[in-house]
Amino acid sequence: MKRRTFMSACLASAGFPLIAQADILTPEDSYSALARFAYVYLYPMVENYLSLYQYAIDENSSDYKGEINRVNSVARVFTPEDAGVVTPNSDTPYSFLVMDLRAEPLVVRLPSIEDDRYYSVQIIDLYSHNVAYIGTRENGNEGGVFLIAGPGWSGEIPEEVDRVIRIDTEIAFALYRTQLFEPSDIERVKEIQDGYTVETLSKFSGESNSPDISEINWPSISRDEIPERFWEYANFLLQFAPPLAWEADLRESFTMLGVEPASMWPASEIGEEGEASVRNAGQDAHAMIARSLQAITDTADLFGTPKAMQGKYLQRAMGAMGGLYGNTAIEALYPSYQMDAEGQPFDASKNRYTVRMKKGDLPPVDAFWSLTMYDANSRLLVPNPLDRYLINSAMLDQLKAEQNGDIVLYLQKDSPGPERESNWLPAPDGPFAAVLRLYLPKEEALSGRWRPPAIEIAK
Repeated sequence: MKRRTFMSACLASAGFPLIAQADILTPEDSYSALARFAYVYLYPMVENYLSLYQYAIDENSSDYKGEINRVNSVARVFTPEDAGVVTPNSDTPYSFLVMDLRAEPLVVRLPSIEDDRYYSVQIIDLYSHNVAYIGTRENGNEGGVFLIAGPGWSGEIPEEVDRVIRIDTEIAFALYRTQLFEPSDIERVKEIQDGYTVETLSKFSGESNSPDISEINWPSISRDEIPERFWEYANFLLQFAPPLAWEADLRESFTMLGVEPASMWPASEIGEEGEASVRNAGQDAHAMIARSLQAITDTADLFGTPKAMQGKYLQRAMGAMGGLYGNTAIEALYPSYQMDAEGQPFDASKNRYTVRMKKGDLPPVDAFWSLTMYDANSRLLVPNPLDRYLINSAMLDQLKAEQNGDIVLYLQKDSPGPERESNWLPAPDGPFAAVLRLYLPKEEALSGRWRPPAIEIAK
C-alpha cells in the first residue's frame, strides 16, 4: 500500500489527478498508470536523443553537424529541409555542441560582439531542462570563458574561468543562437561563429593526458523506430542521467516496469502481459501529451531549469513534443497559435487569415520578435515560392503599413497581390500553426499585461 500511495502522489503531480484515488484502483490500473507516467517522464529524453543522434552521431544523417565535444556551426537560417528538431527557429543561425561530460568538464569561449546584436548559448541537460544560459542576457556581449561540468566533478577551477555551470547529466547539449540582421549580414555572423570554441579542461590547462573514458555504443534511432524501441532507448539514456535529488523514489518505482539504467527491455520479470501493458500505456500517454499540447496557447510554463520544472512532467513532455529546445520565458516567449477564435484549427485550404499589429503595440522586446509559419502536422517550416518562413522585427522597414499606422500580415497559401506581398507569410495548403517569438521579452510581456495580436479569418 505504501508503494501504491507514493505512486499515486507522483502520478497526480504529473497531470494524472484521478490516480490520487489509489484505494479504488486495481493493481493492474496502478501498473498501467505508472507506465503512462513513466512514458511522460521519459518522452523528452528520447526526443532529445533523436536530435542529438542526428546532429553528432549519425554521420549519414542529413542533419549531421559534426563531432561530439566540438562546436559545429551552420552559417544560415533554417529551412523546410531541416527536420532535426520540430518548430525550428529561422531567425538566428545556429551552432551546436553535443557534450560528453563523463570524463571531465569542457571549457567554452564566447567572443566579444557589438552591443546591438543578440547571442546566447542555451545549455540543456539530457532530461531537456534548460540548465543555464550564457550570452547577452546573462553575461552581456563582452564574451568570456565558461566551464561546463557534469555530475560529480569537483576538480580545481582555473583562474581564467569567468563562470562555472554544473549539469546533472553526463550527456548534454548547448545550442548557440546568433542574431542575423539581414542576408548581407551573414559574413559577420560567420566571424562570430568562428569565435565559438570549446576544449576539454585538461587541454585548456595544458595537461598532456586526458582521463580515459569508455566508448559509448550509441543505438540507432529514427522517428519510425521510436514507437517500437521507446523503452529500450529510455533504459540506454538513464545511465547518463542520475536521479535528481527529489526523484530517487520515483525512479526506483520505474523498476516495476523493467525501466532501469543500461538494462535490457523488456525485462524478463515483467513477462509478455506486462510488456503489452507497458506498450499500450505508452501509446495512451503519447496521445494524451498530443491532446494537451493542442489545447495550450501559453508555452511559458513548458521550459525551465530542473528546479523550476520540478513535478511539471507533463509540461516538459508537451514542450519536447511541440518545440524541443524551447527557451525559458525570461530568454524568449513563444505565444503559440493553434486554433482560431472559434476553437477551429487553422486551415489555409479553406480560409485566408490576417494578423493586425497595431501602431505602438508591437511585441515588447529588448532584442527582437518574429512570427513563424509551420505545417500543423509535421511542425516544420513550410516550403513556399518566396522562401519566406517568418516575418520579424528586422523586416519592419520593408512592411507596408495602413493609413493609421497598423501593420496587417497576411497568412494564406496564395499571394495577397503584389501590393500586399511584402506582408505575406505563406501558409501550407492545409492545416497550419504559427509561433510568435519574443527574444528578451520586456516585463509587460512576461507579466501578461501585453497580449499577442490575434490571427483572424480575413473578411
